[in-house]
Amino acid sequence: MYPMYRCAISAVAFVAAFTLAAPASAQSHRRFPADALRGELVVTQAPAVQLNGQPASLAPGARIRGENNLLQLSASLTGQTLIVNYTIDSYGLVKDVWILDAAERANSPWPQTPQDAARWSFDFGAQTWSRR
Repeated sequence: MYPMYRCAISAVAFVAAFTLAAPASAQSHRRFPADALRGELVVTQAPAVQLNGQPASLAPGARIRGENNLLQLSASLTGQTLIVNYTIDSYGLVKDVWILDAAERANSPWPQTPQDAARWSFDFGAQTWSRR
């Protein structure tokens, strides 16, 4: 076999193996960063949102992931009250949002303010917080 064909066959085998991996929705649980806070989000008129009853704004390029971990368009969520984990960028804008499923909502305590997160301890592997 010619070397270029061997490379093409390897690439096809790689793509086939990659596509057979479990889809995102089949994952047991998602991993949230240590700076993720928990709150209630309502998209009013994107990029404007209500976060914990206060006006806020989505950052340019903000990502909202649904319970199935797939990206959601903010306009499709308008008016819905959602329990989420979220991160804030350096400008105070909402950067990443994860809409929580029932198991993730049951994982408590979870900090709702940066002050809580500073006082508590996070175990990334177990995805749990404990009050010090």
